[in-house]
Amino acid sequence: MAANTMARSFLQAVATEEVAPPLRVVQMEGLAVLKIIKHCKEFSPALVTGQLLGLDVGSVLEVTNCFPFPIREEDEEIEADGANYQLEMMRCLREVNVDNNTVGWYQSTLLGSYQTVELIETFMNYQENIRRCVCIIYDPSRSNQGVLALKALKLSDSFMELYRKNNFTGEKLREKKLSWVDIFEEIPIKVSNSALISAFMSELEPDSPVAQCDLDRLNLSTTPFMERNVEFLIECMEDLSSEQNKFQYYYRNLQRQQAQQQAWLQKRRMENMARKAAGEEPLPEEDPSNPIFKPLPEPSRLDSYLITNQVANYCGQINGVAGQSFSRLYLMKALQDN
Repeated sequence: MAANTMARSFLQAVATEEVAPPLRVVQMEGLAVLKIIKHCKEFSPALVTGQLLGLDVGSVLEVTNCFPFPIREEDEEIEADGANYQLEMMRCLREVNVDNNTVGWYQSTLLGSYQTVELIETFMNYQENIRRCVCIIYDPSRSNQGVLALKALKLSDSFMELYRKNNFTGEKLREKKLSWVDIFEEIPIKVSNSALISAFMSELEPDSPVAQCDLDRLNLSTTPFMERNVEFLIECMEDLSSEQNKFQYYYRNLQRQQAQQQAWLQKRRMENMARKAAGEEPLPEEDPSNPIFKPLPEPSRLDSYLITNQVANYCGQINGVAGQSFSRLYLMKALQDN
């Protein structure tokens, strides 16, 4: 009886592990957040990456620590050294009883230009070994505007299924009801500290309630940030126009092929009518060896989806900064009038 109960409980535990609850929040330790910010700001505007360590607990992904990856060039030997460095770091952290479970990675970005095919490939490589992982994106240029530009991303399940099949045709996307906004899912971030660290931070807090980030929000000069966003937006619009030209070329060729097929079928039917009148066997109405019946490969819509995502991101940033800038200008005008 006891053995059956133990076996049943074991099977229930296995079933519970297989059906994991959806990820609701990424809980980050304050130390991990500070390490990410320090690493990204030190090497800005160069892009850097690092490993996230923590625990996967139910619907919460805890990020308790992290370490940076060395900046390397594209070389096989250097890539092998990077893998050895990562394993050695994990071993050292394990020896000092620090969480050494990989839960994802972090990377810096410039003005939010992170939605690329490389990011998706990295996600898929992590998903092969980790059930759930996230990517923490930090933007130092946006943080200079007085905003903590930190976000956690993951790929949607429906998108990963399509990406594994490498089928991004219009028919498949309509069947899965997948639009450009369904590629990435943003997970809310919750920064937490232990009670001891919170007490220590309250002791270090200055008497003045005004911090440097509060002064950054009052900066009236947003011209460089806006200019770079508009420049990147123009580049994305040019790339999107090129993608649209590819689809227009494909549909023109498809219409031309369909017209050739109809002309060929009409001619073949006329021949079969003549052969039937002469008492001969009709010829087949389809000829697989004929090049006009070879299906044309439809271009992938993945690049256009990513570019559209990036355009929406730039527009959102421009809209947010412009709105804040107008508010500050109206505030300064009111102060000057008084």
